[in-house]
Amino acid sequence: MRILITGGAGYIGSVLTPTLLAAGHEVTVLDNFLFRQSSLTDCCQYPSFDVVRGDCRDEVLLKKLVAKTDLIIPLAALVGAPMCNLDRVAAQTTNFDAIQLLCRLASKEQWIIMPVTNSGYGIGEQGKYCTEETPMRPISLYGTTKVKAEEAVLQRENSLSFRLATVFGLSPRMRMDLLVNDFVYRAVHDRAVVIFEGHFKRNYIHIRDIARLFLHGIENFQSMRGRPYNAGLDDANLSKLELCAVIKKQLPNFVFLEAPIGEDPDKRDYIVSNERLAGTGFKPEWTLDRGITELIKGYTILRNSVYSNV
Repeated sequence: MRILITGGAGYIGSVLTPTLLAAGHEVTVLDNFLFRQSSLTDCCQYPSFDVVRGDCRDEVLLKKLVAKTDLIIPLAALVGAPMCNLDRVAAQTTNFDAIQLLCRLASKEQWIIMPVTNSGYGIGEQGKYCTEETPMRPISLYGTTKVKAEEAVLQRENSLSFRLATVFGLSPRMRMDLLVNDFVYRAVHDRAVVIFEGHFKRNYIHIRDIARLFLHGIENFQSMRGRPYNAGLDDANLSKLELCAVIKKQLPNFVFLEAPIGEDPDKRDYIVSNERLAGTGFKPEWTLDRGITELIKGYTILRNSVYSNV
């Protein structure tokens, strides 16, 4: 299958792209390489890989690329409320307007598999699982743009969406700001973390399971199309305090404290049901414990010490 991935050199794309290539697909990545990353250099060995440096909002460029593809995976986005708040115009045009453009350029026969965030659920009801039928109540600009983008995609005949839980795990284009990744980094290098809103719950999923999820969506597209799917670990609807306790099992010297030092701009506090996705036959392989072990090894290599002399 010929696949176009916008933002394919980002955190998720840098794991997904080589996974799709190894599975025998032809992959074209469109990315502006905002972070000067070189995470796709190993993919250049594949004759079935192509890469274009450009902007996902460039209609002339996008029209040429879309015309040569069977499936579009739009990963390009300003991810997270803080980043969106830094440039609200870029957030709107990248996270939503560019998706509308893709929907307009794509033919009815072309597929779109759209990843969004389950932070669109906002503040959940105590003890009640969020299903795909739960009303979306996004709070931040980030959440709002992703919910609107999902609506635009699902209005098409040949589309489906994955509402991703908070992602964790190592990627060639690493993000240390994601919650599990951040807490494990602090546990390894600082041995301590001060958290806020410690009882707020959310769901988690490993980045390699996300790559497997897209393969699953491709293989089962006809039966899955037209619907959104929550994607997370059923046994990982955890609060921040519970997450820290899980990390402490592998790093006993880790100390965590709670203090009123901040608040989540997305107000993420919910538990999620992944039953619909499980009903399609998908089962995650990476547990939270396994991912933490991976991160501990990774942080032996990675150190965020650009302004340090050690």
